[in-house]
Amino acid sequence: MAIWIYGVLFALRLSSVLGAVKSGSGIASNTISELTTRGPHFDQTASKNVTALLGKTAYLNCRVKNLANRTVSWVRHRDVHLLTVGRYTYTSDQRFRAIHQPHSEDWTLQIKYPQHRDSGIYECQVSSTPHLSHFIHLTVIEPDTEIVGAPELFIDRGSTINLTCVVRHSPEPPAYIFWNHNDAIITYSSSRGGVSVATERGETSRSVLLIQKARPTDSGTYQCNPSNAKSANVTVHVLNGEQPEAMQHGGNQRMGPSLGALAFICYVLLVYC
Repeated sequence: MAIWIYGVLFALRLSSVLGAVKSGSGIASNTISELTTRGPHFDQTASKNVTALLGKTAYLNCRVKNLANRTVSWVRHRDVHLLTVGRYTYTSDQRFRAIHQPHSEDWTLQIKYPQHRDSGIYECQVSSTPHLSHFIHLTVIEPDTEIVGAPELFIDRGSTINLTCVVRHSPEPPAYIFWNHNDAIITYSSSRGGVSVATERGETSRSVLLIQKARPTDSGTYQCNPSNAKSANVTVHVLNGEQPEAMQHGGNQRMGPSLGALAFICYVLLVYC
């Protein structure tokens, strides 16, 4: 009698779980109870949102456990376009490809040369009844590179050239940041001496180039070249007593008269002269 009652309670509990899944209009979360773990379900720890670099191949991974004989498909939500079914690709856009290794739980959507328009939601769908879906958001970004004070810096002869390159919006820090002077890579062991670089990598990466005792031959175009972002340029003028509109002294900038001040001077001259 006790066994019969236990069986009825188990059946009622299982029925309530399946009813909750069906009420989700075919979309189930990964919090299905332990009673249904024998069926297909997603491993969210291996199926995360993706941030990709512009033009660098992106991989959207969907890990499905207990798939059995069911099929995994990828759908792009922007235009509800079916991209892949199983290991087959169903789009004329050759940038997209389905990747799956035999006996693996991972179903990967590869996107070559991703563009900003590829950003959005992609659905990993399992052909169960009702179907199960997991959504992955792709964000395509383009790292930004800036040299502080660009496009031109004016340096007094004998002072220190201090150039700071900042790399932002990169999903991972650049592997390296090179500096060029007039298209030649700066070598810190050259006979010129007095050249040093300090690089800090992180969510925002910085590279600081210091050149001691600036001389006229240090004038020219300096270029910051991160490994995973566009380069940035600045033109440096090493002056010998000249008075330009802007002058940098050891990292501090001295500005000439503002436009408002010049206008006021002209007004006074017109009125009183």
